[in-house]
Amino acid sequence: MSSTLQLSHKEATFNSEVVTRFELYNSLFQTLPFYQVKEIGILLPFFSSHCEKGAAKLESPTEIIESFFKKYVPDIDHKEQLNRLFRFIQYIERQVVLFDAIEDSAFGKVGRNDDTGTLKGLLQQAADSDKQRDRISDKLKNFSLRMVLTAHPTQFYPGSVLGIMNDLIEALKTNDINSINVLLQQLGKTPFFNKTSPTPVDEAVSLVWFLENTFYHAISGIQAKLEDEFEVDEIRKSQLLELGFWPGGDRDGNPNVNTETTREVANLLRQIIFRCYYRDFRVLKRRITFRGIEQTIATLETLLYENAFNKPKEDARDLQGEMLNLLGSIRSTLVEAHDSLFVDIVDDLTRKIRLFGCFFATLDIRQDSRILRKVAAYVTENVDTGLTKGYFDLDEKQKLATLTFNERYFVCPDDADDLIKDTLNTIRLMKKIQYANGQKACQRFIISNCQQASDILQLIDLFLWSGWKAEELTVDFMPLFETVNDLKVAAEVMERLYTHPFYREHLKRRGNCQTIMLGFSDSTKDGGYIMANWSIYNAKVELTAMARKYNIELGFFDGRGGPPARGGGKTHRFYASMGGEIANEHIQLTVQGQTISSQYGSVERARFNIEQMVNAGVQSALKPKNSDVLKDEEKDLISTMATQSYDLFMALRTDPLFVEYLEKFSPLKLLSRINISSRPTKRNADAPLKLEDLRAISFVTSWSQLKQNVPGFYGVGTALQKMKDSGNWEKVSELYNTSGFFRTMLDNCMMSMSKSDFRVTAYLEKDKKFGAFWKQIKTEYDLTKELLLELTGTEALMQDSPVDRRSIAIRERIVLPLVITQHYALQLLNNTKDAELKEAYDKLVIRTVYGVVNAGRNLV
Repeated sequence: MSSTLQLSHKEATFNSEVVTRFELYNSLFQTLPFYQVKEIGILLPFFSSHCEKGAAKLESPTEIIESFFKKYVPDIDHKEQLNRLFRFIQYIERQVVLFDAIEDSAFGKVGRNDDTGTLKGLLQQAADSDKQRDRISDKLKNFSLRMVLTAHPTQFYPGSVLGIMNDLIEALKTNDINSINVLLQQLGKTPFFNKTSPTPVDEAVSLVWFLENTFYHAISGIQAKLEDEFEVDEIRKSQLLELGFWPGGDRDGNPNVNTETTREVANLLRQIIFRCYYRDFRVLKRRITFRGIEQTIATLETLLYENAFNKPKEDARDLQGEMLNLLGSIRSTLVEAHDSLFVDIVDDLTRKIRLFGCFFATLDIRQDSRILRKVAAYVTENVDTGLTKGYFDLDEKQKLATLTFNERYFVCPDDADDLIKDTLNTIRLMKKIQYANGQKACQRFIISNCQQASDILQLIDLFLWSGWKAEELTVDFMPLFETVNDLKVAAEVMERLYTHPFYREHLKRRGNCQTIMLGFSDSTKDGGYIMANWSIYNAKVELTAMARKYNIELGFFDGRGGPPARGGGKTHRFYASMGGEIANEHIQLTVQGQTISSQYGSVERARFNIEQMVNAGVQSALKPKNSDVLKDEEKDLISTMATQSYDLFMALRTDPLFVEYLEKFSPLKLLSRINISSRPTKRNADAPLKLEDLRAISFVTSWSQLKQNVPGFYGVGTALQKMKDSGNWEKVSELYNTSGFFRTMLDNCMMSMSKSDFRVTAYLEKDKKFGAFWKQIKTEYDLTKELLLELTGTEALMQDSPVDRRSIAIRERIVLPLVITQHYALQLLNNTKDAELKEAYDKLVIRTVYGVVNAGRNLV
């Protein structure tokens, strides 16, 4: 009864604080300063309603659009119809922003009804007994959380729009009508997209906005609370809360990144953190006006100002220790001579400098193993490295026995291949960045497509041939295992490393800590939803056992995207469901795409979501659930389901129509023109499109634009049906009710399905070429939905998460006209040879992508 009342209360609060206010403020859109504003503002509600009714009747996008103009604006030609559609898009894009802002402004009332999963929940437990407080303190001593921001092209809001959103959120909290009206007008005149593609540095600048405006305050606030309430040591093997950064360092994700990019981004991160410190220092200076501190404050001010507003010099060095010493001197004087007045302000700045140093966030370097092998081969051709002739033709066992780890000083010549030159110059640059910004500034090298131990050991050789010393190699080497096959052999690869004499010594110097990255994107594209999740779970169990066998402290770095099809969804539940078989002391994950703005776009929301992650990591150790450790029988059950879903997914993937279907009915071919990313949508950009070359982000985005979300559900229904047919339904039902891992996986699947809408493409059922292919996908969707509802005992997807379900439904309703417009333009595009019209349809498709993705918040 109480649970029902609680859900009803949440829904009522959401309706009053979000839905009603959205309907109210949405009326202000009629005053937005657009061309033909009055007519468009009046027409939009009719257009939205017409699209909804047409979709309900399963009319084609062309039928819906043409009947709308015939009914409401019959006297305009086709060119003017397209113009009106562009104006509608302008409105709808901003409606999404308004809904985002209203939802964020109500977050304290709607999103925080249950604090058990946050820091407040830990504090409530600690208040129960000193013993419980001590247990939490002990767990926090060995726990760490690292949030790594990545520049994947699903983040569409430029910094100018984010600034308006922040101001709008604050105005909405107090219902300041005048400010809201002005901000909506500003929003109307502010462009949402770039005329040209951003550079990798531009992307870094966009993400630094979040570091500066939300993470800086949220992370330091959480750290302060933890230090106040628990015994959190200042000096520990790993920092409790850390930030990572990929833009400017991720070469595999973006071939346009080069050594100069990395240098610029490292300098940018340094300069911005000093600006943050300088703003805080001005508060300190206004308060601390006592005798005996003037010179120290003046010295600190000069240091902060010069580094905040001048470009870093060539001889720039790490100033963290110097800043801490100056603040320590100020604090001592306050305590000894001024009754500790304003010590809290000094402590706050001190804490931030300890957290962020001169680097703000660790700049990760990532490159593909195949490229690194080419670089190693190039160096051996140009200098005596000590490697046996024919080394690269040896098998893995022979390679491991042959590697010499000789130190050389090879400087790459200017006429070398760009990729070779970039790799070697970046390895040298990492040492300079560490000297200037601190060791943590750039100390991680991630090897993607890692298939064997020699991939890592050869990279270490590259460092030793580039001026690094073995005993001073302050770099952590991280394999990235992503495909289903790579995940299967991951534990074997790591055992070869743990038992290799040189690598074992290197790990000792690095504190016997090993981080392993596991990627969801390509594994989902490679094997389908259940197989991807299960392969990663299995790999974690095996990798944990291997690390424990050799007394290695293991951290998993999860490449989790926003959508469930890329590992996203209820992230804190995912980590809370890790059983004792999986190392969970060090949580590291990528934060990317629209997840950054939706979950970390304000300080309050960022604090809440980061606290949930801390809570999940602590709780999995404090209150381990026996049910989270899967029994052999349960593993066999999931393994069978994974295989069954994999078989169905691979049958779809290998269908001759698969890629053609995506190219024809989704904006896949046009994604490279939307100017939101500096990187191509596929590898081997000049070659014809092959599925294996298609980047996972483009793959998942295309299916989400189609409103079919195949990577997030396909094969689940068939697997469940086979369980039912084989008499295992009761076991599956029990597993859903007891296993956090299995439940979270299926709940995230339901979230993905909630954003699907097959009404939009229902016209394809009658298509001569693609009708059977579309029906195949729709049949699997219907089967999956039917069985998931039966399994969960509900009548609607996400029924147990009514607020999230309502939020998704409203967003989908807002952007339905965009989706229909996109498919209308694609239909016209596929049937015209007129160059001028083709360009107009291209632009229409491209413009719809922004709003559809921005509305697709994934609830973590």
